Amino acid sequence: MSERKKLLQHALTVLLGQLAVIAFGVTDTIIVGRYDPLALAALSIGSAIYISVYVALLGVLQAMLPVFAELHGANSAHKIGQQFHQGMYLLVGLCLLGIGVLVSPERILQWTQVPKTINQGVFDYLFWLAMALPPALFFRMFSTLSQSVGHPKTVSLIQVAALLVKIPLSMLLAFGFDQIPPRGLQGCALATLIVNYAMLFISIWMLKNSAIYQPFGIWRKLHPPRLHDIMHIAKLGIPNGLSVTVEVTSFTLMALFIAKMGVTASASHQVAANLAALLYMVPLSFSIATSARASYWMGANNIPMVKKTIFTGIKLLMTVSLALATLMWFAKTEIAYIYVRDSSILALTAQLIGLIAVYHFFDALQTICFFTLRSLKVAMKPFLIYTLLLWGVGLWGGNMLAYENEIIFFQSPAAFWCSSSTALFLVSTCLVLLLLHALNKLATKS
Repeated sequence: MSERKKLLQHALTVLLGQLAVIAFGVTDTIIVGRYDPLALAALSIGSAIYISVYVALLGVLQAMLPVFAELHGANSAHKIGQQFHQGMYLLVGLCLLGIGVLVSPERILQWTQVPKTINQGVFDYLFWLAMALPPALFFRMFSTLSQSVGHPKTVSLIQVAALLVKIPLSMLLAFGFDQIPPRGLQGCALATLIVNYAMLFISIWMLKNSAIYQPFGIWRKLHPPRLHDIMHIAKLGIPNGLSVTVEVTSFTLMALFIAKMGVTASASHQVAANLAALLYMVPLSFSIATSARASYWMGANNIPMVKKTIFTGIKLLMTVSLALATLMWFAKTEIAYIYVRDSSILALTAQLIGLIAVYHFFDALQTICFFTLRSLKVAMKPFLIYTLLLWGVGLWGGNMLAYENEIIFFQSPAAFWCSSSTALFLVSTCLVLLLLHALNKLATKS
């Protein structure tokens, strides 16, 4: 099979699983929205806090992907098991940190001035999600291992199966049935807890019994903590986690700045944000596949194939993203009509979807560059670029454009999407140049 076909097959398989994962949040939103508006407000705040914590910790663990893939390329299967154990020690520390934040959100709620009427709902929701955090992070370790050694299908099948269980379970626990009392938002959190532990047990069973993972010797011997190996992972993982945090918050914080513009602006932005998050699954999937293959060839010390894989992945992704962006641009009104019917919200939503077409194209380019740079052990510079441009040009620039000028996009959410698209253009330009420099440096060393 050609490298192009392998990348495409890997990416599409990962995409299936990612769409199932994003459907978890959609399911809870729909169910809680039908249960109680106050619970929906608590879900909005609670999920924002949880996602911020989860993504930051996940970003650290994602550094394991190039580590596993390189060892796979170097035919060092036994070392993969050793590194998996070191990652587990790091995972324990991350879980303790994450649980500590989630069970004590008082300061965050005070800082964001969340109404006290929904505080208890947020506390209860985050408590159950804190309990669900360890299995969620462990499954991500399992999925990272599987994707890095070229077996994403296993992960995607589990994620799809989990979604099929999550939907009826959330409905049952939220609304109640017969002797089961209705639990509302807590019911959705409990369903997440149950599903996450089910995924944990399945992944443990797979690691122990599947022939795919037997060569790694994960269960043969528990290797003690090695500070050198843990620090090696953390050196790549911490900047990666910080970068992902900056990227996510530059996206999620837009909603807070836009909220004071009114209902029409917030409603239109919510549709645009939902669409952008859905579209992001495409570059995320292609980036995971490309970085896994690039790291594999790094481990095999085949630099020409590293370059070929990266450029093939970029070409594939940008072709798909250009097609999606073109579709969004020319069908923006029709797409907006799927979400809303109100004429004023419809017009603004269509305008934002047009801007998302541009946003998505540059978001795709910067995402795959970021993932492949991590495979080349370049992590700190992207973090600095993200911080300066996504927070500076994106958020601060959007705030300036929306509230401190009266020429274009004054008090419109379009100001933030325009500034964020500009920021992503600058970020993608910087990361492309950084990637080219890193590849040239790699070729010189070889």
